[in-house]
Amino acid sequence: MSATDDAAEHLRRGPKLDPAGPAFWDVRFRERFTPWDAGGVPAAVRELLAREPAKLRVLIPGCGSAYEARAFAEAGHEVVAIDFSAAAIDAARRVLGELERILVLGDFFQFDFAAPFDLVYERAFLCALPRAHWPRWARRVAEVLRPGGHLAGFFYWSDAPGGPPFGLKAGELESLLAPAFDRIEDAPVTDSIAVFAGRERWQTWRRHEQD
Repeated sequence: MSATDDAAEHLRRGPKLDPAGPAFWDVRFRERFTPWDAGGVPAAVRELLAREPAKLRVLIPGCGSAYEARAFAEAGHEVVAIDFSAAAIDAARRVLGELERILVLGDFFQFDFAAPFDLVYERAFLCALPRAHWPRWARRVAEVLRPGGHLAGFFYWSDAPGGPPFGLKAGELESLLAPAFDRIEDAPVTDSIAVFAGRERWQTWRRHEQD
């Protein structure tokens, strides 16, 4: 069994908890078994920050350990990093230190964010959700973004039936996002961690100005 397969199998083992609920992820963070955690900021995010002069209101759902949240905040962006796992929020506090004010313990699907965002950053959140929740995810991302705002990040493809991580099939992301978004960037990822290696791409999608 490869390291990637072993990591995925570990996520599926243990108590029969629903990955759509926080208890599943609390167990993984408390055991410090987080093979999806890159331990730093991916190159594509550093490149995005380098070329983005405007200060953005940024949402990071399923923020986990929040390395990227720190990078966005230190670059001067207004960041909200949300996770429904208390153990994940504890891990994020250790990474963020004095920036922990940007953290929210809450449910991305229900939390009142008060104002729309310019950017929603995606990393290992969609693939953590069972597929039945994906249409709801697409609608919610469209709801929290301003018209013309962007969804940007990493998307994972796999034909494996189980998960997590739950992989996209060919054409599936387009079906989810095309009603409200246009894809404007699609690039290979050169610094993937083992669990995603060879199966993810960096993409940016622009929210339609009008529905």
